[in-house]
Amino acid sequence: MLPRNASGPVDPMYIPEHFRENDPAAIAEILSAAPLAMLVANTQGGLVANHLPLLVDKTGELVGHVALSNDVHRLIPDGADVLAVFRGVDGYVTPNSYPSKAETHRSVPTWNYEAVHVHGTIRFLHDERDKRAAVGLLTQLHERALNGGAAWRMADAPHDYMAEMLDRIVAFRISVVRTLAKAKLSQNRSPEDRQGVIANLQARGEAGLAERMARPKRE
Repeated sequence: MLPRNASGPVDPMYIPEHFRENDPAAIAEILSAAPLAMLVANTQGGLVANHLPLLVDKTGELVGHVALSNDVHRLIPDGADVLAVFRGVDGYVTPNSYPSKAETHRSVPTWNYEAVHVHGTIRFLHDERDKRAAVGLLTQLHERALNGGAAWRMADAPHDYMAEMLDRIVAFRISVVRTLAKAKLSQNRSPEDRQGVIANLQARGEAGLAERMARPKRE
């Protein structure tokens, strides 16, 4: 599981304590359900950001790949600090969903969401074995989930074609230094108001966020 280091006086992400997500299983679920991360790094030319699917392997590192034509692997040196931002479910919350509004009118709109920030150091990998491992991890997970026994395999493609495709990418791994997670799910509202938000989201067809809010907190 991704490590979390709570040392340091300031969090790089603003997280009130009632919105802080500390459950490793909940964090892993966000990363698994929404693997398309925004990878951010500071370079000599300024900040760069790329949107890339990242997966956690058995060592706890994040694994991904970029196109060879993407200059990110030339702009970011090995060992540089990077930030991977993952977004879970999110949605607008109207004050009209709060039962307390009819009594006090002391409510304003807000936005509920889940987010995970993974800080680490990156290293780029040009060896064919590493590139096959990165692509294999991605395809095995998603192909099996989508197609089951009919899952596409790298071996299904002609050998020369797959070799050509692998020549066009660069793999990378991120050694995780710190993980911060936020689940802003109306924990600061009364149980009645929280249930009102869930009901409103369900009525609007936003079942994912409603389900996440209704889930009991793990102890």
